[in-house]
This record gives sequence, structure tokens and C-alpha cells, in this order.
Amino acid sequence: MTASAPEGSFRHSLPRRPADLELDVATMRELTDACARYAIDHVASLPQQPSWDVDGAAALAREFQEPPPEQGLAFESLLARFDGAVRKSFTTAGPGYLAYIPGGGLYPAALADYLALAVNRYVGVWNAAPVLVQMELTAIEWLRELVGFPAGAQGLLTSGGSMSNLVALATARRVRLGDDFRNAAIYVSDQTHHSVHKAAILAGFGEHNLRDIPVDGRFRMRLEALRNAIAADRSRGDRPFLVVANAGTTNTGAIDPLPEIADLCERESLWLHVDGAYGGFFRMAPGGDRLLPGLERADSLALDPHKGLFLPYGTGCLLVRDPEALGRAHAYSASYLQDLDRPEGAVSFADISPELSRDFRGLRVWLPLALFGAEAFRDNLREKLELARWAYEELRDEPGIEMLDEPQLSIVAFRYVPASGDADAANARILQRVNGYRRVFISSTRITGRIVLRFCVLSFRTHAREMAMAVEDVRRAVREEMGAGR
Repeated sequence: MTASAPEGSFRHSLPRRPADLELDVATMRELTDACARYAIDHVASLPQQPSWDVDGAAALAREFQEPPPEQGLAFESLLARFDGAVRKSFTTAGPGYLAYIPGGGLYPAALADYLALAVNRYVGVWNAAPVLVQMELTAIEWLRELVGFPAGAQGLLTSGGSMSNLVALATARRVRLGDDFRNAAIYVSDQTHHSVHKAAILAGFGEHNLRDIPVDGRFRMRLEALRNAIAADRSRGDRPFLVVANAGTTNTGAIDPLPEIADLCERESLWLHVDGAYGGFFRMAPGGDRLLPGLERADSLALDPHKGLFLPYGTGCLLVRDPEALGRAHAYSASYLQDLDRPEGAVSFADISPELSRDFRGLRVWLPLALFGAEAFRDNLREKLELARWAYEELRDEPGIEMLDEPQLSIVAFRYVPASGDADAANARILQRVNGYRRVFISSTRITGRIVLRFCVLSFRTHAREMAMAVEDVRRAVREEMGAGR
């Protein structure tokens, strides 16, 4: 019901009412039903969709380079245009997506986002929505417990590992170094994700503050090299400050020796940040405490629920052991917030993160965990580890295939080694062939300067059928490459 104009005696005319942006109930139901039908049909068709299709995508993208319409368009036509755009992309939510790091996109999380956006409550400060803030805090506490991080730690949901790494480095810098950090030293392995380097630069450090530590034959940070680098920096008057250890690298899933690195950081009074964006949630899988020992000893830990918990892209988490650290790094007062007194112990996300305006991210974590229960996620992670091990066993005795390492988590890295000729060019052709079959989609990387092919098994929709197709397609591509080389 629309409120009538206020009555009373005013000296000036009230402004004219604008175009109506409010939809009536029947229209809201109609548009919502159309979206629900589209989304459900899309998800149901994922197993039949090609693993990727960007043919003609550039031309279609140019059609969207257009001015805003002055008059509104029919919703059906807009939904149809959206569908056309979706079809010209990588099928990242599909069961055959084994490239990069998959993002599953659990359907209940989409419902959670719909509800969160529809109610549109502000959760940046506790006072505005105390119970919703608590739901998000509870979701973060669940994540903390699932990976065995210490009780009492504080955390926040972010857009992903890149932002988590940035907030972690900025927090550690503020807490440990203050305003003078010109000669601080940050230690990373040469397998560390590039987002850490970017985070360091954005946090105010320069390239001269970064130290690349070499890795061993399994691509794990070499402890002795780290120890020597710290000693060398101290001897020349630099300030060793922070170590970034990997709980599953993007290239091969390598896990740095976390307990030993934690011991060294403790002795040297260094902040230990663990990048567990890809691999951290494997700690909750059966045997995860043996896979990822020492994870709980980090000062800060980056996790990506949009990876290991199969949630939609844009769902990251940062946990910090010292509950005071995030507040010390981020809390500022503002006069326009002076009315917002809150009880002791109440947490406002604006006080522990860079953001003031933010969406209600907590529901997309809270709802799927509450709906399915933690055991369902543990069992899915178990399957991913077993599927990766199966693929490794199938490929390691294949003629011409060289395995880079046995899987430490759910990434299988391998390359084809031809009897003669350019191995990199051969692997590039094999990648093109496998993806050209469009049953699965895989990716490559460079390790020690060589092109390496990789499976990353991390979608809740990927099961034995898809892994069998992936192995079959690699074998077929290798046979074709061998035949072409004769």
C-alpha cells in the first residue's frame, strides 16, 4: 500500500513523485518464478553442457557495449540475453571442470544470496542487525572449528583468497611493524600464489621486501633455505617479519612443512601466515590432521569456502589467532556513527575489516552448512582426495607420461615427454586436444620453466565418471600426439 502525501501547511511544494521502481506482488512472483525456472534448468543441464564454449564470445561481448536504454525492456528478453552470455564461457560449475581451481556453486548458497539480497539488511555494524551479524559470526566460528584453528581466534568473510591475503599482510604489518617497515622482510616460496605478491605491494611493501625461498623436489619450501635467508637478513640489519607458508599450492597442491616452519617462526618471533585458500579445508577430511599438521599454529590463515566447501565464487575467509589484531589494524571512529553504542563483546565487521558497506555474506555459508551438515562436506572432500589418487595411479605407468609428484591433496600434475622434439609444444597440443573434446576441461602451468598439465579435482559434481573421462581423454590425446610424430 502506497503512503499518501503528508498533510499540513508547508511554504514550499513537495517534489513530484518519480517513476515507480516498486513492483507489485504479482510481478515479483512472475519474475522470481522465471529466474527460478532458468536457474534450475541450468543446474540440471550441467552434466550435458560442453566443458567450455567461447566460440564467438568476443563478437557477442561487443553487442553488450551499448548505452543504457532510456526506456525499460521486457524481462524475458533480458533473461534471454543473459542466457546467451552464460553459454559462451567456461562451465566452471560443471562436473568436467578440472582446470585451475574449480568453484562448485552449491544451489542452496544461491538461495541464501537471494534471501540476503532481498531483505537487504546492513551488517557492517552490530547495531543494525545484531542477529544477522551473529549468524555470520557463527558461520565463521564453524569454519574455524572445521579446520582446527584455535578457539578464541577472530575472523571475517572476504571475497576470496586474494583479499584474505591482503588483509592478513596489512594486519600483520600494522600490528608488528607500525609505520616504519622499509627494511622488513617477507618470506615466500617460489610456488606461492601470485596474490601474495600483489597483497604485499598493496599493503605498502616493495619488491625489495620480498624473499623467494626455493623448494624441494616435491615443491615444498626448503626449511634450511628459509633459515639461512632469515639469518642473512638479520646480519645485514634487515627486519625479518613474516613467513607465508602454503597449505596446498595452486600448481601441484604442495604442502610446506608447517610444523617446522611454525617452530622457526616462534623462535624468530615472525608472523606466520598460511595460505590455505585451496587446500585448507582438506584439514576436515578423514585423516586431514595428518595431511595438514601444524595448520592451527598459524598467526593468520586464508581459506576459500568457494573452493573446499563448494560455495559460489566470492566467498573467502580470513582467520587470525590474536582476536585483538584485526581490531588494532582496522578500527577507526567516525562522528556520524556516534549513536551506535553496543554491548561489550559485540563485534562489528566494520571494526575488523577494510569494508564499511558490505553484503550479508554469512548466509551463503551458514545455510548450506546447516542444511547438509559438516559430515557431508567431509565425505565429499574424501572422495576428491581418492579421485586424485586414482588418476595418478592410472597415469603414472602410461607410456610417455611423467608425473611431477604424487598428489599431496587433489591436484594431479603431469607432462608428456616425447621421444624427440619440443616437449613444451607437445604438451600444449595435448592440452588443446583434451579440451577440444569438450568432455572435461583441464589447464596447464609452468614449473621450472616447463609446461605441465594438471587436473584439479574439487567440484562436488565431479565423480568417478568424469575422472575416467579425463584419463581416457589424456590417453587419447597422447596417442594422437605419438601418431602425429611418426
